Amino acid sequence: MDPKTLARVGAIAFVAVAITATVIVLSRKEERPEAAPPRPPAQTGATDPLQAELFRCQSLGEAGPRDPACLRAWAESRRRFLTPGTTRPQAGSGLPGSIGETRHRGAAPGSE
Repeated sequence: MDPKTLARVGAIAFVAVAITATVIVLSRKEERPEAAPPRPPAQTGATDPLQAELFRCQSLGEAGPRDPACLRAWAESRRRFLTPGTTRPQAGSGLPGSIGETRHRGAAPGSE
C-alpha cells in the first residue's frame, strides 16, 4: 500500500472517531443534581457573628452588593484576611464588619 494512501486512511479514521465521540458526548442527557440550598455555618455556641452575616449576604444574591450591612461585613472580612492574627471585630464597631462610625460620617480614613 502506498504511504500517502495509508496516511489518508489513518486521517479519515481519526476524524471519524473524533466525530463519533463528539456526537456521543453531545447527545448525553446530563443529570444535574438538585441545587442544595446553602447551609449556615455549624450552630455552635462560639460562632463568629461575621460568618453569619457573610452567609446572609451570600444568600441575598445580587442584592448583596447594594446592602450596606453586607458592604461593612465584606470590608471587615477583607481587613481580617489582610491583617495577620486578627480574628475579632474592631473595638467600637456596631455590626460585625463595621469599619467605624467616623468614616461613615465623611471623616478622613486616617483620622479615626
